[in-house]
Amino acid sequence: MSKFSYLTNVLFIIFISAKGQSGIQLADYTKYANPFVGAAEFGHCFPGACVPFGLIQAGPETGNGDWAYCSGYQSTDSSINGFSQTRLNGTGCPDLGDLLMLPFTGKPVRETYKSAFSKTQEQASPGYYSVVLSDFDVKAEMTATEHTAIHRYTFQGKEKPQLLIDFQSALVGSEKQIPTHVLDAKVNLENPTTISGYSRTRVWLDRIYYYTIEFSKPYTSTVLLPKLNEQEKAPRYVFGFDLRPGETLLVKVALSSTGIEGAKKNLQAEIKNWDFENVRKVAKSKWNELLSRVQIEGTTEQKNIFYTSMYHLFIQPNNIADVNQPPFYSTLSLWDTYRAAHPLYTILAPERVDGFVNSMLHQFDQQGFLPIWALWGKETYCMIGNHAVPVVVDAYLKGFRGFDAEKAFQAVKTSLTKNHQNSEWEVYNKYGYYPFDLIKTESVSKTLESVFDDYCAAQFAKALNKTDDYNFFLNRSMFYKNLFDQQTKLMRGKDSKGQWRTPFNSFELSHASTSGGDYTEGNAWQYTWHIQHDVPGLIDLMGSADYFTAKLDSLFEMSSKKEGNGFVMDVTGLIGQYAHGNEPSHHIAYLYTLAGKPWKTQKLLREICQTQYQDKINGLCGNDDCGQMSAWYIFTNLGFYPVNPCGGEYVLGAPQLANATVELANGKTFTVEALNFSKENLYVQSVELNGKPYSQTTINYADIVNGGTLKFVMSNQPAK
Repeated sequence: MSKFSYLTNVLFIIFISAKGQSGIQLADYTKYANPFVGAAEFGHCFPGACVPFGLIQAGPETGNGDWAYCSGYQSTDSSINGFSQTRLNGTGCPDLGDLLMLPFTGKPVRETYKSAFSKTQEQASPGYYSVVLSDFDVKAEMTATEHTAIHRYTFQGKEKPQLLIDFQSALVGSEKQIPTHVLDAKVNLENPTTISGYSRTRVWLDRIYYYTIEFSKPYTSTVLLPKLNEQEKAPRYVFGFDLRPGETLLVKVALSSTGIEGAKKNLQAEIKNWDFENVRKVAKSKWNELLSRVQIEGTTEQKNIFYTSMYHLFIQPNNIADVNQPPFYSTLSLWDTYRAAHPLYTILAPERVDGFVNSMLHQFDQQGFLPIWALWGKETYCMIGNHAVPVVVDAYLKGFRGFDAEKAFQAVKTSLTKNHQNSEWEVYNKYGYYPFDLIKTESVSKTLESVFDDYCAAQFAKALNKTDDYNFFLNRSMFYKNLFDQQTKLMRGKDSKGQWRTPFNSFELSHASTSGGDYTEGNAWQYTWHIQHDVPGLIDLMGSADYFTAKLDSLFEMSSKKEGNGFVMDVTGLIGQYAHGNEPSHHIAYLYTLAGKPWKTQKLLREICQTQYQDKINGLCGNDDCGQMSAWYIFTNLGFYPVNPCGGEYVLGAPQLANATVELANGKTFTVEALNFSKENLYVQSVELNGKPYSQTTINYADIVNGGTLKFVMSNQPAK
C-alpha cells in the first residue's frame, strides 16, 4: 500500500472515530431514505433489509418469473410469497432470491403458500423491513449485517406456528426456470435448531452459495413437501414450532461464497446472540454514518429524494468475501456504474475504492480479462464494453495506490487486446470499427463504448510512461469518427466494405437479444452523443458548436415515439429522444455547457430532476441500475457531473439545492452554495471557488477533495 492510500485510510478511520467519540450526536438521516422508492414499475428496487455493500438483502417477494420482478417485488401487489435473503437492486435482469421463507399458522390459505398483506401494515427503513401477513396473523420483521440476516416472526394466531423454507425457489426470468435452475443442492438438518447446506444454481450465471440457518426455538415437527416438478433438485420443508400466541421465533441466516464453514464463521462473527433490536440499531447506524457524509439544506421532499438516492448508491457493490478474508466486491454493473457511481465513490466512499479495484484484478486473474458485469464473483457477459477499465484508470489517476499499478495496466491492456465475448479486437483493429455484417448486433454501440475504454487505457499508459501503448490506444480512441455519417450527422452502422446501413431508421430502437440492430437498448439519436472523451472532436464532426447545439435541441424537442419490434422497456424517461431511464443518455444534458451554451444545460437539469425523480414509490423513471441513476441525481444536485468519468474532471451544471456540505475522508469539507436559489432561479450567473471568481466550465477532483467552497449565484435569467 502506498503512502497516499495508507494516509487516506488512516485519516478516514480517525474521522469516523472522531464522529463517534466526540460526543456529537449524528442527526438521523435514515428517516429521509425510503426503500420503497423505485419498488414499482421500472425501478426494480426492493424494500428489504441490508447494510451498505453487504452480501445479504433480506426482504419480501411478491412475484417471480417475469421482467417486472427482477428484484422480486412490485408495490402494486397485494400478496407475499415469502422472504428471501438476496436480490439485485434496480437491475434489468433477475437472479438470486435465495432461501425463501414464509411463516404461517395452521394450513396455508393457498396451495402456493402465500399471504395477503396491507400496505398500512408494511414498513421499511435502511436496515429494516416489517409486514403483517394477514392470512396468518403473523408479523414478520428482518434486519441484517454484512453476511447475515435475522428474522423475527411474531405469531398472534392460535393455530400451530410453522415455517416454510423453500430451497428450490429463486428469482428467475420465466416460470419454466423454477423447476430447473437448481443444478445441485444439499440440505443438512443438523439438529432441531440448525440447518446448513449449499445450492448450485443457474439463472443468469452458474453459482454456488452456502448457508447456515439457526432457530431460537427448536422445531418439533418436519414435513418434506412433495415436489411440484420431477426436475426439481432442492427440497421444500415445513418446520413446526411449539409457541404460545404472541411468542416470537427468531431465525438467523448466514451466507458464504466459500463454504458452509465460512457461513458459520460469518454468523458467529456478526450475530453472536439473539438481540434483534441491537442488530437493527447497528444496521441503522452504519447507514446513517454513510448518509451523513453529505449534509444538505432543502425541503423535506428534496431531502427524501437525495438521501434515498444515497441509500440506493451504497447498496452495492456487494462484498462476497467471508469475514476473515480481504474484501471481494461483486455485483458490478459496470456498463451503468462507470459513468457516475464509481466516480462518486471516490469522493463519498474512498475507503472502498482500492478494494473495488483489487476485486476486479482478482477476477481478471480468474478469467483473463477484467469484469464486464460481475455477479457472485463470476462474469455474466451482460452489456458491452470493458468498463472496469475506466474505473481502474480513474482510481489510479486520482491517486489511489492500494493496488499493483503495473498489474492493473496489464489487465487493462489484455482486456482491450485479447478477444473475449463482445470484444472481437482483430475485427475492430482491422476496420477501425465493428462492421455490422461481421458483428451482427450492437456494432455501433460496441464501437462507441470501446473507444472510451481505449482513451482510458491511453491515459493510464501515459501516466506510466508507456509511449507505444499510449499511441496505440489513443489512435483507437478516435475510431468513433469512422461511424459518423456526414449526411445524417448521426452515428450509423457501416459494413466491412465501408457501406452505410441502408435503409436507415434513426428512431429504431435496438435490443441485442430480441430485435438485433446496431445499438444497445437505444437508437442513433441516443448513441450519437456517446463520445465522452472527445466532445470537441464530435463538435468538429458536426461542423460547428452552433450546429452541434441545434442538433442537441432536436434531440430534446422531437417526438418521444418508440420504434422497433424488440424489447424496449428499458428505454424510459423520455424527453424527446433523450432517455434518462437508460444510462447512455446520462451525460448528454451537460454537452451544451461544453459547447458554450451552459444555460441550456442548466434549464434541462432542473427539468430532469423534477420530472424523472420524485418522492414516491414510482419515483424513478427507469431501473436504478445498481446506483447509477441515483449517482446522476446526487452529482447534479451538487452542481457538477463527470461527462468524462476518467481522470477527475467534472463539468459544472447548476446546483439543485441551496446548500450542500460533503464530509471528506481527510477531515475537510467541500461546500456547495447556491445564492438566491429558488424554483424560478434555475440559471447560474456567476461562480466562485474559495472566494475567487471562477470562469472555467469544469472543476477537478483535487479541488473537491482538498476542501473549500464552490459558490453559485443563481438567477431567473440565462447568463448568455
